[in-house]
Amino acid sequence: MIEWIDNWAAAAADFVWGLPLIVLLVGTGIYLTFRLGFYSFTQLPYAMKLVFKKNLDKNSEGDISHFQALMTSLAATVGTGNVAGVATAVVLGGPGAVFWMWITALVGMATKYSEAILGVKYRGKNYRGEMAGGPMYYIEHGLGKKWKWMGMLFAFFAVFAAIFGIGNMTQANTASDIVQSTFNVPTWITGIIMMVLVGLVVIGGIKSIGRVSGVIVPIMIVFYVIAGFFVIGFNITEVPAAFGLIFTDAFTGQAVAGGAIGTVIQMGVARGLFSNEAGLGTGGIAAAAAKTDVPARQALISMTQVFIDTIIVCTITGLALVIADLYTSGESGASLTAMSFDAILPFGGSMVVTITLLFFIFSTIIGWAYFGEKCLEYLVGGKITYIYRIVFVLAVFVGATLPLNTVWNFGDIFNGLMAIPNLIALILLSGVVAKETRKFKDIRKLESR
Repeated sequence: MIEWIDNWAAAAADFVWGLPLIVLLVGTGIYLTFRLGFYSFTQLPYAMKLVFKKNLDKNSEGDISHFQALMTSLAATVGTGNVAGVATAVVLGGPGAVFWMWITALVGMATKYSEAILGVKYRGKNYRGEMAGGPMYYIEHGLGKKWKWMGMLFAFFAVFAAIFGIGNMTQANTASDIVQSTFNVPTWITGIIMMVLVGLVVIGGIKSIGRVSGVIVPIMIVFYVIAGFFVIGFNITEVPAAFGLIFTDAFTGQAVAGGAIGTVIQMGVARGLFSNEAGLGTGGIAAAAAKTDVPARQALISMTQVFIDTIIVCTITGLALVIADLYTSGESGASLTAMSFDAILPFGGSMVVTITLLFFIFSTIIGWAYFGEKCLEYLVGGKITYIYRIVFVLAVFVGATLPLNTVWNFGDIFNGLMAIPNLIALILLSGVVAKETRKFKDIRKLESR
């Protein structure tokens, strides 16, 4: 019976994440990029400046600062996809998959921008007076009540993804596995420690999550980037060749996939989207909590998450994998990335990857705790919020102590199913996104006078 479920879940995950969904995801990003006149490209430098601007809209409605909202979004996305996901893409698709991850991120910035702008515009307040927004709200209020069923579908899939999928149990399982292999610590001990730490943050709600994310996320990203710079620095002469292999393999697929260019593209796009979540709708939930009166300004800040996540963090992983040249060794996932860092760095490369991955996983869990809670509130109200938080925290321990191959597949299924209603809404509401963008352009003109 269990084997049948495993096989069914794997087949369902492959079906959901097949070519139609990938075309829809990338196609939506391309459409929005053109619809907005490449605004996500031209405004990226300005958006990066906004990220570090203090006291931005501090007196506006919202629960957390614009920086904390970005860090909450980054917390949920910078995780196993940046370490294990890139390695899997390179193993199955070859170094060229990294190129297609870049392409996915570049068009994904417009998608994330659109999610955030709609998340802020159509947000409301819950029974506690906290901000609530995201795809379920802009589907219902932007498209009309007759579309509410689609918003409910999104919320339903998101709750399951948060508790039983990539938002929690699978993350905890990865953490306990790598701690056991690196430090020989039993999985149940890791499970208890993670459960307590997650509980201390999650029980406090979005303000607690925002504060913790605002501290942990920048530190962990900087730590990993510095380690990556050492990897590149120790092999600076090999970097041009690594980039050259990535570019050439992107259009030939000969390094690993035996000329199967479709495999290279599919793996790069799928893992890129898995990493930055542009199109899944979670960016709109995080942006809705930010203190702001200008949807487009917060949207610009939110879209930098895709650039940081994929163009910076995933590129470092990809370069390490290509330079180390161990992707045909038979290893895959986080262990391959750890081996690659070990082969290049003269001091504990695998330790760097392990410690960083643990922080990545912890931040992903607390970020998804918030996403799942908001979706559950939309479905049934706020009466069982604390029950949800308790169940979510307990699921961390379960995830850390059980073999969860099937749950990984179910997580992929729910993630893919989340994307479908969100992408449809983004296309149908692209006119609203364009209108809000024009408003912000006028605001900036007035501010510059």
